[in-house]
Amino acid sequence: MTDIQQVPAAVPLGRSELTVFPFSLGGNVFGWTADEAQSFAVLDAYAAAGGDFVDTADVYSAWAPGNQGGESETILGNWLRSRGNREQIVVATKVGQHPEAQGLSAANIRSATEASLRRLGIERIDLLYTHRDDLETPVAEIIGTLDELVREGKVRQIAASNLSAERLAASLAFSDQQGLAKYVAIQPHYNLVSRGTYEGELAAVVAEHGLSAIPYFALAAGFLTGKYRPGGPSVASARAEGAARYLDDPRALRVLTALDTVAAAHQVEPATIALAWLIAQPTVAAPIASARTVEQLAPLLAATTLRLTADELALLDTASA
Repeated sequence: MTDIQQVPAAVPLGRSELTVFPFSLGGNVFGWTADEAQSFAVLDAYAAAGGDFVDTADVYSAWAPGNQGGESETILGNWLRSRGNREQIVVATKVGQHPEAQGLSAANIRSATEASLRRLGIERIDLLYTHRDDLETPVAEIIGTLDELVREGKVRQIAASNLSAERLAASLAFSDQQGLAKYVAIQPHYNLVSRGTYEGELAAVVAEHGLSAIPYFALAAGFLTGKYRPGGPSVASARAEGAARYLDDPRALRVLTALDTVAAAHQVEPATIALAWLIAQPTVAAPIASARTVEQLAPLLAATTLRLTADELALLDTASA
Protein backbone atom coordinates (compact mmCIF):
# COMPACT_ATOMS: atom_id res chain seq x y z
CA MET A 1 0.00 0.00 0.00
CA THR A 2 1.00 3.61 -0.50
CA ASP A 3 2.87 5.24 2.37
CA ILE A 4 0.79 8.38 2.78
CA GLN A 5 0.90 10.85 5.63
CA GLN A 6 -2.29 12.79 6.25
CA VAL A 7 -0.81 16.26 6.70
CA PRO A 8 2.37 17.28 4.86
CA ALA A 9 4.86 19.19 6.97
CA ALA A 10 5.68 22.76 6.00
CA VAL A 11 9.17 23.27 4.58
CA PRO A 12 11.47 26.26 5.09
CA LEU A 13 12.44 28.54 2.23
CA GLY A 14 16.19 28.65 2.41
CA ARG A 15 17.37 30.14 5.68
CA SER A 16 14.48 32.58 5.87
CA GLU A 17 11.61 32.60 8.33
CA LEU A 18 9.17 31.62 5.59
CA THR A 19 7.75 28.10 5.62
CA VAL A 20 5.51 26.78 2.86
CA PHE A 21 3.39 23.85 1.72
CA PRO A 22 5.65 21.42 -0.21
CA PHE A 23 3.80 21.96 -3.50
CA SER A 24 3.41 25.43 -5.01
CA LEU A 25 0.31 26.11 -7.07
CA GLY A 26 1.24 27.67 -10.40
CA GLY A 27 -0.82 30.66 -11.44
CA ASN A 28 0.23 30.77 -15.09
CA VAL A 29 -3.15 29.36 -16.18
CA PHE A 30 -5.18 32.02 -14.32
CA GLY A 31 -6.65 34.31 -16.95
CA TRP A 32 -5.39 32.06 -19.74
CA THR A 33 -6.87 28.54 -19.82
CA ALA A 34 -8.78 29.09 -16.56
CA ASP A 35 -11.14 32.04 -16.18
CA GLU A 36 -11.69 33.71 -12.83
CA ALA A 37 -14.39 31.30 -11.66
CA GLN A 38 -12.30 28.25 -12.57
CA SER A 39 -9.23 29.80 -10.97
CA PHE A 40 -11.15 30.52 -7.76
CA ALA A 41 -12.34 26.89 -7.63
CA VAL A 42 -8.78 25.57 -7.95
CA LEU A 43 -7.44 28.05 -5.41
CA ASP A 44 -10.22 27.14 -2.97
CA ALA A 45 -9.45 23.42 -3.31
CA TYR A 46 -5.72 24.03 -2.90
CA ALA A 47 -6.22 26.09 0.25
CA ALA A 48 -8.71 23.57 1.65
CA ALA A 49 -6.01 20.88 1.34
CA GLY A 50 -3.60 23.01 3.37
CA GLY A 51 -1.87 24.68 0.41
CA ASP A 52 -0.50 28.14 1.08
CA PHE A 53 2.15 28.84 -1.60
CA VAL A 54 0.89 30.38 -4.86
CA ASP A 55 3.26 31.27 -7.70
CA THR A 56 2.52 33.90 -10.33
CA ALA A 57 4.31 36.57 -12.39
CA ASP A 58 3.60 40.02 -13.77
CA VAL A 59 3.82 38.68 -17.35
CA TYR A 60 1.16 35.96 -16.85
CA SER A 61 -0.51 35.71 -19.29
CA ALA A 62 0.51 38.32 -21.82
CA TRP A 63 0.88 35.66 -24.53
CA ALA A 64 -2.84 34.92 -24.65
CA PRO A 65 -4.90 36.81 -27.27
CA GLY A 66 -6.44 39.91 -25.76
CA ASN A 67 -4.25 39.83 -22.63
CA GLN A 68 -1.68 42.43 -21.63
CA GLY A 69 0.06 40.72 -18.72
CA GLY A 70 -0.95 40.87 -15.10
CA GLU A 71 -4.16 38.90 -15.53
CA SER A 72 -3.00 36.13 -13.18
CA GLU A 73 -1.98 38.56 -10.45
CA THR A 74 -5.34 40.33 -10.74
CA ILE A 75 -7.28 37.08 -10.36
CA LEU A 76 -5.14 36.00 -7.41
CA GLY A 77 -5.64 39.39 -5.78
CA ASN A 78 -9.40 39.20 -6.27
CA TRP A 79 -9.41 35.74 -4.67
CA LEU A 80 -7.37 36.87 -1.66
CA ARG A 81 -9.70 39.80 -1.14
CA SER A 82 -12.90 37.77 -1.55
CA ARG A 83 -11.74 35.00 0.80
CA GLY A 84 -10.13 37.27 3.38
CA ASN A 85 -7.17 34.92 3.70
CA ARG A 86 -4.22 37.12 2.79
CA GLU A 87 -2.31 36.26 5.96
CA GLN A 88 -2.59 32.52 5.30
CA ILE A 89 -1.13 32.61 1.76
CA VAL A 90 2.52 33.01 0.76
CA VAL A 91 2.35 35.08 -2.42
CA ALA A 92 5.23 34.66 -4.85
CA THR A 93 5.50 36.70 -8.03
CA LYS A 94 8.14 37.62 -10.56
CA VAL A 95 9.21 40.82 -12.30
CA GLY A 96 11.33 41.62 -15.33
CA GLN A 97 9.32 40.10 -18.19
CA HIS A 98 6.15 42.19 -18.37
CA PRO A 99 5.84 43.76 -21.86
CA GLU A 100 5.90 47.23 -20.30
CA ALA A 101 8.71 46.56 -17.80
CA GLN A 102 11.31 44.26 -19.31
CA GLY A 103 14.73 43.82 -17.76
CA LEU A 104 16.14 44.29 -14.28
CA SER A 105 17.21 47.90 -14.19
CA ALA A 106 16.45 49.65 -10.92
CA ALA A 107 13.63 51.60 -12.55
CA ASN A 108 12.07 48.48 -14.06
CA ILE A 109 12.27 46.40 -10.87
CA ARG A 110 10.71 49.19 -8.86
CA SER A 111 7.92 50.07 -11.31
CA ALA A 112 7.10 46.40 -11.95
CA THR A 113 6.94 45.64 -8.23
CA GLU A 114 4.63 48.58 -7.59
CA ALA A 115 2.36 47.41 -10.44
CA SER A 116 2.30 43.86 -9.04
CA LEU A 117 1.36 45.15 -5.60
CA ARG A 118 -1.54 47.09 -7.11
CA ARG A 119 -2.83 44.13 -9.12
CA LEU A 120 -2.51 41.76 -6.17
CA GLY A 121 -4.11 44.29 -3.84
CA ILE A 122 -1.56 43.62 -1.09
CA GLU A 123 0.96 45.74 0.78
CA ARG A 124 3.86 43.30 0.68
CA ILE A 125 4.95 40.50 -1.65
CA ASP A 126 6.15 37.50 0.35
CA LEU A 127 8.62 36.20 -2.25
CA LEU A 128 9.73 38.36 -5.17
CA TYR A 129 11.68 36.74 -8.00
CA THR A 130 13.67 38.29 -10.78
CA HIS A 131 12.09 36.37 -13.67
CA ARG A 132 15.08 36.13 -15.99
CA ASP A 133 18.62 37.39 -15.63
CA ASP A 134 19.53 40.68 -17.29
CA LEU A 135 23.22 40.54 -18.11
CA GLU A 136 23.24 44.21 -19.06
CA THR A 137 22.37 45.20 -15.50
CA PRO A 138 25.08 44.82 -12.84
CA VAL A 139 24.49 42.57 -9.85
CA ALA A 140 24.97 45.59 -7.59
CA GLU A 141 22.04 47.42 -9.18
CA ILE A 142 19.73 44.40 -9.07
CA ILE A 143 20.48 43.41 -5.48
CA GLY A 144 20.60 47.03 -4.33
CA THR A 145 17.12 47.71 -5.67
CA LEU A 146 15.68 44.49 -4.23
CA ASP A 147 17.22 45.35 -0.86
CA GLU A 148 15.55 48.77 -0.93
CA LEU A 149 12.17 47.13 -1.56
CA VAL A 150 12.73 44.80 1.40
CA ARG A 151 13.73 47.68 3.66
CA GLU A 152 10.66 49.64 2.55
CA GLY A 153 8.44 46.73 3.58
CA LYS A 154 7.16 46.07 0.06
CA VAL A 155 8.90 42.70 -0.26
CA ARG A 156 9.51 40.09 2.43
CA GLN A 157 12.12 37.81 0.79
CA ILE A 158 13.85 37.79 -2.60
CA ALA A 159 14.59 34.99 -5.05
CA ALA A 160 15.71 34.45 -8.63
CA SER A 161 14.44 32.44 -11.58
CA ASN A 162 16.48 31.37 -14.62
CA LEU A 163 19.82 32.42 -13.16
CA SER A 164 23.20 30.85 -13.93
CA ALA A 165 25.38 29.39 -11.21
CA GLU A 166 27.96 32.12 -11.84
CA ARG A 167 25.51 35.00 -11.51
CA LEU A 168 23.82 33.39 -8.51
CA ALA A 169 27.15 33.03 -6.71
CA ALA A 170 28.07 36.63 -7.57
CA SER A 171 24.71 37.88 -6.29
CA LEU A 172 25.01 35.98 -3.01
CA ALA A 173 28.58 37.19 -2.51
CA PHE A 174 27.54 40.81 -3.11
CA SER A 175 24.70 40.52 -0.61
CA ASP A 176 27.08 39.11 2.00
CA GLN A 177 29.75 41.74 1.37
CA GLN A 178 27.33 44.65 1.54
CA GLY A 179 24.99 43.30 4.20
CA LEU A 180 22.01 43.46 1.83
CA ALA A 181 18.96 41.28 1.25
CA LYS A 182 19.99 37.87 -0.05
CA TYR A 183 18.27 35.38 -2.33
CA VAL A 184 16.62 32.59 -0.32
CA ALA A 185 15.40 30.52 -3.26
CA ILE A 186 15.88 29.87 -6.93
CA GLN A 187 13.31 28.74 -9.49
CA PRO A 188 14.99 26.50 -12.08
CA HIS A 189 13.61 24.52 -15.02
CA TYR A 190 13.84 21.05 -13.46
CA ASN A 191 11.94 17.79 -13.86
CA LEU A 192 12.50 14.12 -14.64
CA VAL A 193 13.16 14.78 -18.32
CA SER A 194 15.07 18.07 -17.85
CA ARG A 195 17.72 17.55 -15.21
CA GLY A 196 20.84 19.07 -16.72
CA THR A 197 19.83 22.71 -16.34
CA TYR A 198 19.79 22.41 -12.55
CA GLU A 199 21.79 19.40 -11.37
CA GLY A 200 25.50 20.05 -11.18
CA GLU A 201 26.97 23.51 -10.79
CA LEU A 202 23.75 25.40 -10.07
CA ALA A 203 22.50 22.86 -7.52
CA ALA A 204 25.92 22.95 -5.85
CA VAL A 205 25.71 26.72 -5.31
CA VAL A 206 22.17 26.36 -3.97
CA ALA A 207 23.27 23.66 -1.52
CA GLU A 208 26.40 25.53 -0.42
CA HIS A 209 24.42 28.64 0.50
CA GLY A 210 21.40 26.90 1.99
CA LEU A 211 18.92 28.10 -0.62
CA SER A 212 15.75 26.29 -1.67
CA ALA A 213 14.92 25.21 -5.21
CA ILE A 214 11.34 25.68 -6.39
CA PRO A 215 11.29 24.00 -9.81
CA TYR A 216 9.03 25.18 -12.61
CA PHE A 217 7.89 22.98 -15.54
CA ALA A 218 7.79 20.27 -12.88
CA LEU A 219 5.57 18.16 -15.16
CA ALA A 220 7.39 19.01 -18.42
CA ALA A 221 4.49 21.00 -19.90
CA GLY A 222 2.14 18.15 -19.01
CA PHE A 223 4.17 15.31 -20.52
CA LEU A 224 4.81 13.73 -17.11
CA THR A 225 1.07 13.48 -16.44
CA GLY A 226 1.04 10.55 -18.84
CA LYS A 227 -1.71 12.08 -20.98
CA TYR A 228 0.56 12.33 -24.02
CA ARG A 229 1.84 9.07 -25.52
CA PRO A 230 3.14 7.94 -28.93
CA GLY A 231 0.25 6.85 -31.11
CA GLY A 232 -2.23 7.91 -28.48
CA PRO A 233 -5.19 10.21 -29.04
CA SER A 234 -4.31 13.88 -29.36
CA VAL A 235 -5.22 16.00 -26.36
CA ALA A 236 -6.81 19.33 -27.12
CA SER A 237 -5.15 21.81 -24.80
CA ALA A 238 -3.19 25.03 -25.02
CA ARG A 239 -0.10 23.22 -23.69
CA ALA A 240 -0.24 20.03 -25.76
CA GLU A 241 2.37 21.25 -28.25
CA GLY A 242 4.93 21.68 -25.47
CA ALA A 243 4.35 18.17 -24.16
CA ALA A 244 4.36 16.60 -27.63
CA ARG A 245 8.03 17.42 -28.22
CA TYR A 246 9.01 14.65 -25.80
CA LEU A 247 7.19 11.93 -27.75
CA ASP A 248 10.18 11.27 -30.03
CA ASP A 249 12.71 11.21 -27.18
CA PRO A 250 13.62 7.62 -26.14
CA ARG A 251 14.82 8.77 -22.73
CA ALA A 252 11.55 10.60 -22.07
CA LEU A 253 9.61 7.48 -23.00
CA ARG A 254 11.75 5.41 -20.61
CA VAL A 255 10.83 7.89 -17.89
CA LEU A 256 7.15 7.50 -18.72
CA THR A 257 7.46 3.70 -18.44
CA ALA A 258 9.16 4.03 -15.05
CA LEU A 259 6.48 6.46 -13.88
CA ASP A 260 3.79 3.99 -14.92
CA THR A 261 5.48 1.24 -12.91
CA VAL A 262 5.81 3.29 -9.72
CA ALA A 263 2.37 4.86 -10.11
CA ALA A 264 0.77 1.41 -10.41
CA ALA A 265 2.50 0.27 -7.23
CA HIS A 266 1.05 3.21 -5.31
CA GLN A 267 -2.28 3.30 -7.17
CA VAL A 268 -1.81 6.95 -8.11
CA GLU A 269 -1.33 8.90 -11.34
CA PRO A 270 2.06 9.43 -13.02
CA ALA A 271 1.91 13.15 -12.20
CA THR A 272 1.87 12.31 -8.49
CA ILE A 273 5.05 10.26 -8.85
CA ALA A 274 6.80 12.90 -10.98
CA LEU A 275 6.20 15.54 -8.30
CA ALA A 276 7.06 13.16 -5.46
CA TRP A 277 10.42 12.47 -7.15
CA LEU A 278 11.12 16.21 -7.24
CA ILE A 279 10.09 16.70 -3.63
CA ALA A 280 12.57 13.97 -2.68
CA GLN A 281 15.51 15.70 -4.35
CA PRO A 282 18.15 17.51 -2.28
CA THR A 283 17.54 21.29 -2.02
CA VAL A 284 14.01 21.10 -3.51
CA ALA A 285 11.40 22.72 -1.27
CA ALA A 286 8.26 22.84 -3.38
CA PRO A 287 7.86 22.08 -7.09
CA ILE A 288 5.43 24.23 -9.05
CA ALA A 289 2.61 22.83 -11.14
CA SER A 290 -0.64 24.32 -12.35
CA ALA A 291 -4.14 22.95 -12.63
CA ARG A 292 -6.98 24.25 -14.78
CA THR A 293 -9.61 22.28 -12.87
CA VAL A 294 -10.09 20.85 -9.39
CA GLU A 295 -9.89 17.36 -10.92
CA GLN A 296 -6.42 18.10 -12.28
CA LEU A 297 -5.34 19.40 -8.88
CA ALA A 298 -6.01 16.19 -6.93
CA PRO A 299 -3.02 14.12 -8.20
CA LEU A 300 -0.70 17.08 -7.64
CA LEU A 301 -1.74 17.44 -4.02
CA ALA A 302 -1.27 13.69 -3.52
CA ALA A 303 2.48 14.06 -4.11
CA THR A 304 2.91 16.00 -0.87
CA THR A 305 2.02 13.00 1.26
CA LEU A 306 3.62 10.20 -0.73
CA ARG A 307 7.12 8.98 0.05
CA LEU A 308 8.94 6.99 -2.61
CA THR A 309 11.17 4.10 -1.60
CA ALA A 310 14.89 4.08 -2.33
CA ASP A 311 14.31 1.45 -5.04
CA GLU A 312 11.61 3.56 -6.68
CA LEU A 313 13.81 6.65 -6.66
CA ALA A 314 16.63 4.59 -8.17
CA LEU A 315 14.34 3.29 -10.91
CA LEU A 316 13.30 6.84 -11.85
CA ASP A 317 16.87 8.11 -11.63
CA THR A 318 18.12 5.38 -13.95
CA ALA A 319 15.36 5.95 -16.50
CA SER A 320 15.97 9.69 -16.57
CA ALA A 321 19.77 9.66 -16.46
